[in-house]
Amino acid sequence: MIKDGQVRRLHRLLWSGASLALAARKSGMDEKTARKYRDGEGYPSDQVKRRTWRTRKDPFVDVWPKVEARLQADSELRAFALFEWLQDQHPGQFPDSQRRTFERRVRAWRAGHGPNQEVMFPQVHFPGDVGASDFTRMNSLGVTIGGQPFDHMLYHFTLTYSNWESVSICFSESFEAFSHGLQDAFWKVGGVPRRHRSDSLSAAVNNLSDEREFGKRYQDLLDYYRVEPQRTNARKAHENGDVESSHGHLKRTVKQALLLRGSRDFDSREDYQQFLDELMDKRNGRRSRELQEEQAELGDLPPNKLDHRMRIRDITVRSSSTIQVKRNTYSVHSRLIGHQVEVLIDADTITVWHGDVEVQQMPRLLGSGKHAINYRHVIDSLVRKPGAFENYKYREDMFPTSHFRIAYDWLCRDHSPRVAAREYLKILQMAARDSQDAVQDALRLAISNNAPISAESVRSAVEQHQQAPPVTDVSVETPDLKQFDLLLQFSDMEVDSYECEQEFQQQGEEEVIGSVAGERTVNQRQDGDRKTDGAIPGASTSHVPGALCQFGGQRDQGIDQSSPVSPGTDQPGMPGPAGKQDRPPYAAIETSHVEDVEQFRLEASPASTQPANGESPRRYVSEPSREPPAVWQAGDGQEPLSMCLGGTTGSAGAFRAVYEMQPAGSATARG
Repeated sequence: MIKDGQVRRLHRLLWSGASLALAARKSGMDEKTARKYRDGEGYPSDQVKRRTWRTRKDPFVDVWPKVEARLQADSELRAFALFEWLQDQHPGQFPDSQRRTFERRVRAWRAGHGPNQEVMFPQVHFPGDVGASDFTRMNSLGVTIGGQPFDHMLYHFTLTYSNWESVSICFSESFEAFSHGLQDAFWKVGGVPRRHRSDSLSAAVNNLSDEREFGKRYQDLLDYYRVEPQRTNARKAHENGDVESSHGHLKRTVKQALLLRGSRDFDSREDYQQFLDELMDKRNGRRSRELQEEQAELGDLPPNKLDHRMRIRDITVRSSSTIQVKRNTYSVHSRLIGHQVEVLIDADTITVWHGDVEVQQMPRLLGSGKHAINYRHVIDSLVRKPGAFENYKYREDMFPTSHFRIAYDWLCRDHSPRVAAREYLKILQMAARDSQDAVQDALRLAISNNAPISAESVRSAVEQHQQAPPVTDVSVETPDLKQFDLLLQFSDMEVDSYECEQEFQQQGEEEVIGSVAGERTVNQRQDGDRKTDGAIPGASTSHVPGALCQFGGQRDQGIDQSSPVSPGTDQPGMPGPAGKQDRPPYAAIETSHVEDVEQFRLEASPASTQPANGESPRRYVSEPSREPPAVWQAGDGQEPLSMCLGGTTGSAGAFRAVYEMQPAGSATARG
């Protein structure tokens, strides 16, 4: 099949002077076909007819009139909702695999028959003409100050021609935050644009300011800088698209810078603001050419900045020792009751003045109908009137920390409400006059010790400077590493039955070889005092009820055949070459009761020797023959079978009753 590229190459060869036969051969087509395209047949793609028929049956042909009626009645219906509606109307007829086909059908219908959509009109920007601003929340970035979450917003200003940006930290969409951020941007860029565009600032109007008051302050601010105000329509963010679309770019840039910094924590708010300023300087550095054009068209700045703070005068302190500021309640010292004070409202703080004296500064409450009561302002009156505490409107503010709340609950548990209130108020007065931290430490110490709480006990603890342990201190006892030797007691044993496992668990519980934590003391045997029917005095004896499981021997009519065992051992769990024996290996013990472990005894001595050849030290029974400790069947005249206890490091080390035994023959020792 001839392609368009072949025809284009044919034309190029013909235009370069090549013959038709040569051009056809180089283009990969027959000469007759080349003549056809040379004479004006166009390109192969022009001859392909567009397909207007379906290759398979339309699955929605029967229900489409109903779907179209629903779309015409309500154009906001989504395709997936209509598809689910069809599935409910016709169960089993439309599987989920047809959803994409239905969505394409609905999309094609909207393009041909749907309602008109809103058209966006790109605007031409002129230097120095418009500056736009808005607020954006930054909590999603997870910034912290001193390790604490920092919930904040950014006031974002941009010049629409050069896209020059400026940001400032704030906590609400208040007029004070807006005024501070706007003036800061004007003075950074060195001029003012002719117009300023913003949204309706409904948050600042509805939550933090009166609409008439806000409008007057906003107009006064722009008149001071000789800037014409512009506001977008409500819920039309695209009308302020220059700054709205820049929010996303700004957040992505800050996030990437935080990732490169390696930490989202800052020492202070000023450090974080400096980080943002440096980031904005870097972004603005790429717009230097457009910024120079814009700065040439900006208006002049006034001599000084306008005070962005709001000043409210002649606020009378109520009898409850509170003042009302912006529909929020704040407490002041009771000495000011009946006096008039002046309040200076900043973006995030409120400062109270009485005459020319600054009385106090406190964080500004966001929203309306809230309160901030400091217990130090009212505690003296509450101590004199403890009956008012139970139903006090702002009683929850009288608990500075959770320990104070727990202390009050304990007092209510142990005393009547009247006595509990009186005692707690004395404790709270002590915190106001002396030290809240010291009183809290005393309360925490009493709560941790489950001790009774009273004003006298707290005062005594504060005067004695009793220090409660820090909350983060966790006391962990140092573990005794010798306890881990218990895990190695039966390290090489394979347990094939539940009964054997139970027997060895009981054997470990009864301490076959004594305590692992200290020296194992075994009395030396006295010459001629061997007992054949009991334990040696002072020796640890195995007391495991039941039969000893034989893993390698055979059982026949009550007689067990046990494999001979040699005293030599090598690596744990690995039989090594038989060492030199002190005596010949004994034959298998034939008895009908050889499995009774009650008849076995163990002897060991705390004395140990270190071989000169570097081998592991072994324990020996204090006898003239220096034989290894032995396990034997108690019987008259029978000699014990020699066995070495391996795996020890000294007299205080851990050892096991049966460990690393090596068979003398070919039989496998499994236990």
